[in-house]
Amino acid sequence: MLLHGFFDRLTGKNKEAWKEGRIRGTAVLVKQAVLDIGDFSASLLDGVHNILGKDDGVSFVLVSATAPDPSNVTRGKLGNPAHLEEMVVTMKSTAAGESVFKVTFDWDASHGIPGAVLVRNTYRSEFLLKTLTLEGVPGKPDGTVVFVANSWIYPGADRVFFANDTYLPSKMPPLLVQYRQEELNNLRGDSTPREYKEHDRVYRYDYYNDIGDPDKGEEYARPILGGTQELPYPRRGRTGRPPAEKDPKAESRIPVYLVKKALEIYVPRDERFGHLKLSDFLGYSLKAITEAILPIIRTYVDTTPKEFDSFQDIYNLYDGLLQVPDSPALAEIKKKIPFQFIKSILPVAGDDFLNLPLPQVIKSDKFAWRTDEEFTREMLAGVNPVCIKRVTEFPIKSTLDQSVYGDHTSTITEDQIRPYLEEGLTVKQAMESNRLFILDHHDNFMPYLERINKLEGNYIYASRTLLFLKADGTLKPLTIELSLPHPDGIQYGAESTVYPPVKDGVGGQIWQLAKAYASVNDSAWHQLISHWYAYPCIMFQTKKSATLHTKVLSFFEYFSRLNTHAVIEPFVIATNRQLSVVHPVHKLLSPHYRDTMNINALARTTLINAGGVFELTVFPGKYALEMSSVVYKDWKLTDQGLPDDLVKRGMAVRDPSSSYGVRLLIKDYPYAVDGLVIWWAIEQWVKEYLAIYYPNDGELRADKELEGWWKEVREVGHGDLKEKAWWPKMQTVEELAKTCTTIIWVASALHAAVNFGQYPYAGYLPNRPTVSRRKMPVEGEKEYAQLEEGGEEADKVFIHTITSQFQTILGITLIEILSKHASDEVYLGQRDTPEWTSDSKALEAFKRFGTRLVEIEKRITAMNQDPSLKNRNGPVNMPYTLLYPNTSDLTGEKGLGLTGMGIPNSVSI
Repeated sequence: MLLHGFFDRLTGKNKEAWKEGRIRGTAVLVKQAVLDIGDFSASLLDGVHNILGKDDGVSFVLVSATAPDPSNVTRGKLGNPAHLEEMVVTMKSTAAGESVFKVTFDWDASHGIPGAVLVRNTYRSEFLLKTLTLEGVPGKPDGTVVFVANSWIYPGADRVFFANDTYLPSKMPPLLVQYRQEELNNLRGDSTPREYKEHDRVYRYDYYNDIGDPDKGEEYARPILGGTQELPYPRRGRTGRPPAEKDPKAESRIPVYLVKKALEIYVPRDERFGHLKLSDFLGYSLKAITEAILPIIRTYVDTTPKEFDSFQDIYNLYDGLLQVPDSPALAEIKKKIPFQFIKSILPVAGDDFLNLPLPQVIKSDKFAWRTDEEFTREMLAGVNPVCIKRVTEFPIKSTLDQSVYGDHTSTITEDQIRPYLEEGLTVKQAMESNRLFILDHHDNFMPYLERINKLEGNYIYASRTLLFLKADGTLKPLTIELSLPHPDGIQYGAESTVYPPVKDGVGGQIWQLAKAYASVNDSAWHQLISHWYAYPCIMFQTKKSATLHTKVLSFFEYFSRLNTHAVIEPFVIATNRQLSVVHPVHKLLSPHYRDTMNINALARTTLINAGGVFELTVFPGKYALEMSSVVYKDWKLTDQGLPDDLVKRGMAVRDPSSSYGVRLLIKDYPYAVDGLVIWWAIEQWVKEYLAIYYPNDGELRADKELEGWWKEVREVGHGDLKEKAWWPKMQTVEELAKTCTTIIWVASALHAAVNFGQYPYAGYLPNRPTVSRRKMPVEGEKEYAQLEEGGEEADKVFIHTITSQFQTILGITLIEILSKHASDEVYLGQRDTPEWTSDSKALEAFKRFGTRLVEIEKRITAMNQDPSLKNRNGPVNMPYTLLYPNTSDLTGEKGLGLTGMGIPNSVSI
């Protein structure tokens, strides 16, 4: 509460002002210059006189929700323009760069209650209007009306903002209905088919036709994703840029040398407000990497051997022992980066090359990651805990079309695994007692291996890792099957070798390599699917009719930040186009869209574009998104909720007696244990909130905005899948609650689970290798002799098989950035604006949600301290905190940086 408002109520000043036909208000603004790089200490105090007054400043016109305008009885009565007066300098703003101004309005009893405000900017540049608060308004229980804007106001544009009340379309005050409809029309922008500028606020759809750059040369051309059944894809936000000259179906690209312009790729301006946002820091960090770090990495690897030869060579990355030449360009960039934790990774002349923190996975023990216990634990509590499945048939069957690929039934036999089963169990008994599990990537990659392995430096296997659930709740590996396409042709099936979990000698060295090949598969699926689509690791069937020109394998960990974005972005666009800001569903979902469009746009500009950083560091990057398109064909929104995913993978069974509706078959499954209680908390919050506005299904079916929203999500945003039978009809409150719960889960908790563990687990690449470059050694080969020798020679074979030096250095530099929480992170159960609604019932329900999340924090902390739950820490002594909500961290300090904990509201990195 502003201090002068508090004293006004004590002294009765607002009451006196009302009697005089005036009410007082306060406006919170941030000017554009505050957001400029190098000007982060600025505020509106700089040149404040330019924004005050009537001629060159800001005007506010109140619109009545209850009294009609005499000249237009369909609209509310307008007040006289009011302007910013003196600044409130006795207060310290809660955020850097904010300034608070007094505003006085002429407003008497004939005007009724204000329901909207029209804002005009006659100042020379844009500013961010955060809130406008009116005090002492008669007719309101507490005399307060709050307008939450959080929007950029550009010169010459008239904007409308509504009071923070919540209305279904049928409940909207009639005098404000036209303003509501006009605002939605403005956001749709369907009548403005042109290139959009920074000041535009247009949400429209487009295909992924801006990845390639055909005008630059044929090698930079990429297929268009979306709009066809061959390569379906979710829609992205339209920029309106003109078509490419050589391919009119492709969108032209901003030249890479225009880095600043490229990073300002169009997204609606309010999708990237706030100078402390992670997306802004990401953009400037990528600028630094593109312009300075990447050339220095090349200089380094060109002047030294291009391989690590020992684990110590890799440790040197974290000890700051890699020196680089003086770099004036890099020193200049470092001066401009406004974040201390970004500065720490950027070298200046004479500094060490990288100042990378030691990844958590090797902090306690440098070699615990190599144990079988840790290898399997990370399938339950690592960065990709969404792929493990229960085995229900043996031998393991394939879903690949036999008429195309032949028989791909697993070659693993009972005789091979029986010695490693415990308690004298047979395979059948292990399956019947729910103790046999698998990490199965065979079918995911087999169709592409023949072409991938023809590329220089690639040698990838399709893997199956069979697992047994021990009595203490941990998993042990039984065997790993590595497969290649049959040498006589893919139609003849696979050529497979089964490797047992040998502990010592050359067999033990072979086993370590087998685990590495399996990890390469898992890293690839993590980056491509688990995170890009938030899609569980369910194998997809490749039919003969499918187009198999797709080639992909290993994605660097930094790419995983994008995975949930692809399917969420259509919901972001549809919500802004079809649901008014005063609609209850808009208010429910909008916090979970924060920065998503901005991050996606930055990725298309600097990471996943043709010839970009992504293609420089992964193989074969140019085909990666095409494969994700093939997988998208089988994407189902209804499978994305955690309980449904767990049941589908056989990790849980339906159980009506459980609060979560399911019962886990591995009790110590940290991702699922924590995830289910968070899913439940989200679900309870959503149900309580929606019940306030939809007391019955009839109220929902009468909601035309909701009907338009769902129709557009299905038929446009995810239009390539619109004919799928699984789409909910959206005729019941239960369907809406399940859909909203799923959206929030994917954007918040699921994203946190598969993103923020990237550096803690994969910052040390031997633990999560992203590439394999050599085949498994066999007897008689030089590498096999090195394995027999053991020690440093065996280590050298392992290290030379996985991710190269160049890819490692650039990869971990990026994933460190992408695994960090920002100082202005808004966590699940928090809101960036406390006045987001005036509805006391909604506020009470949200408070209960936050309380539940804080209790979950305590629960997670206690479980991490329970020695009987071995999977929560493992041999690496790394507590599972990826789904620790961090709701209690009101200042953001506890979660700041590389902490591996905290669930942000949205996919903002």
